[in-house]
Amino acid sequence: MLQQVNRQVVVDSPFYLCDDTAYRLWREARLNDSQPALDDLLVQISDPYQLSYDERAAIVERCATYNMAVYQLRDDREQDKSLVHALGKQLGMQRLDANLRSDEDSVSSLQVRDQVGNQYIPYTNKALSWHTDGYYNPLDKQIFGIIMHCVSPAREGGVNALFDQEMMYIRLRDENPAYIEALMHPEAMTIPDNIEAGKVIRKAQTGPVLMLRPDGRLHMRFSARKRNIIWRNTRDTQAAVEKINQLLADEEKVFKVALRAGQGIICNNVLHNRGSFSDSDEQKRLIYRARYYDAVHHNK
Repeated sequence: MLQQVNRQVVVDSPFYLCDDTAYRLWREARLNDSQPALDDLLVQISDPYQLSYDERAAIVERCATYNMAVYQLRDDREQDKSLVHALGKQLGMQRLDANLRSDEDSVSSLQVRDQVGNQYIPYTNKALSWHTDGYYNPLDKQIFGIIMHCVSPAREGGVNALFDQEMMYIRLRDENPAYIEALMHPEAMTIPDNIEAGKVIRKAQTGPVLMLRPDGRLHMRFSARKRNIIWRNTRDTQAAVEKINQLLADEEKVFKVALRAGQGIICNNVLHNRGSFSDSDEQKRLIYRARYYDAVHHNK
């Protein structure tokens, strides 16, 4: 049985290997919406502090279907972090994750800056490999939702690529159901202690790659990093990880977007990465990122 977050029981899920009929029905419907383009995900927003009924419904519908949406502000209003907080609350996303390097309000200002101690790549101009946010968090503090709002893009680069975890599940299960069993094992992936100046600032975290959210939707914790990841030493686990990396390397299977000023991504913590970028004195990349213990609220 799939590992479940917060030990809540979920029934009638297509993600249980023992229920192939439910999986086949869900899979058929899900594959009808398999590869979105920007037009499929984009929602125009007039006032982020007061979404209209149609605007909110459009974001929720896209996140229910693709686990992600892209929004565009219609005007050049002042863009501070209150905008992110307001959007989250209107979408049922309120429980923020106060992570390392985040600002006092738990929303991170992602930009190139000097760092004391361990160097974290999101605050550099280097590429970020494929991951889901908070994969190193305890299982009772998993990140289910993310908002990334672009205040200013880089002069060049910084493209985001995204891959829906439900589509990843389908590709893996269709290839070999043993991959799913391996990835849902409670010891599938371990993130070692985070040590800074000889002190453990975050203890090692062990858990599954695939699990269920309390609402029955699929959740994934993953990192493609070569270092500081310990995979369970079984043939099926190693093969499953290799298959994930192969799928993510297929450029035709991923959604890419270069966010412009006033654009943002709202998602249920899909797999994502970021390309390297270059700033200039006149144009520096600034992204507000909020991580939530809540997914986008929907009625499905």
